[in-house]
Amino acid sequence: MADLDRIRAALRDESLEGIIIARPEDRLWASGFSGSAGTVLVTLDDAVLMTDFRYTEQAAAEAPGFRIVEGKPEGDVLPQIVMESRASRIAFDPSYATVLWFERLKHQLTGVDLVPCERLLVGLRARKTASEIDLMTKAAVIADNAFMTVLAKIRPGTSERDIALEMEFLMRREGAQRLAFDIIVASGKRSSMPHGRASAKLIEEGDFVTIDYGAEVSGYCSDATRTVVVGRASEEQRRVYELVLRAQTSALDAIGPGKDCAAVDAVARDIIKQAGHGEHFGHTLGHGVGLAVHEMPSLGERSAGVALVPGNVVSVEPGVYVPGWGGVRIEDLVAITEDGYKNLTHVPKHLIEIG
Repeated sequence: MADLDRIRAALRDESLEGIIIARPEDRLWASGFSGSAGTVLVTLDDAVLMTDFRYTEQAAAEAPGFRIVEGKPEGDVLPQIVMESRASRIAFDPSYATVLWFERLKHQLTGVDLVPCERLLVGLRARKTASEIDLMTKAAVIADNAFMTVLAKIRPGTSERDIALEMEFLMRREGAQRLAFDIIVASGKRSSMPHGRASAKLIEEGDFVTIDYGAEVSGYCSDATRTVVVGRASEEQRRVYELVLRAQTSALDAIGPGKDCAAVDAVARDIIKQAGHGEHFGHTLGHGVGLAVHEMPSLGERSAGVALVPGNVVSVEPGVYVPGWGGVRIEDLVAITEDGYKNLTHVPKHLIEIG
């Protein structure tokens, strides 16, 4: 849960008097409330959580320090609470709000300036506390254990979908509330699809199998990827795997507090380009992870001038994807520290040959 003092300090920095928080992960971060319906208003001297009858008891238990108001925020309760606050400059997230929501609320408010501030909470959430990193570490351990266990199930004739289902069962049994995202299991030629969701395809001898997996614990996500081969790797498979591994470990060597996000991306990207596979690495090197599996900061070419800071938790995941042949991705989840980084992923990175 967020420190309300941090939110209020950010509001003062932007000459704001309050913020409306509706995005689920922002609401959870700001208040601790994990229900599926509700809106938060934080002002310089008040904190209100509005939710309906189904969640009032839960909200009171999960959001200490918040005034709980029963009612549907999409009705009259939100404008009523905003007007009672006497705040005249209220921030909202334009990337989440709908035009209908904005126009209706604007019409209902008098003397209130609704200010779009997409990055206010995003920037705060990007810098995790020690307790947040502890939860992500727990999620990563659960997910990594599931991966190591499921390796024994990967064999010719097993479907991608069966591997994904087995991993989900293992993670939930060990304490994950849910998956951080739909598990990716892409084998053979399908491994050239960066987001190839698990299908009915049967795994074959000689296939690369890429598994992208993550668990969620108390709302916080983990994210990791490994690529294995069924049987003996061919020379080409081994060459591409070692290329991606070199790009990934080189990026890890370059990462740390104060490092430019685009410059870290360039370390891995240049290695892959020099090997003739630049066109086969089309996504960013990595992204922030937390209450959402994709959040700030981004390790990409568009993030020039954005420096990593202690508390950032980011994925480091270069890949090479060759249509019609297959692909490799290797991903670790790392927390930026005062003097470097802590790797939250603890599964082997050498090429695992199964069978």
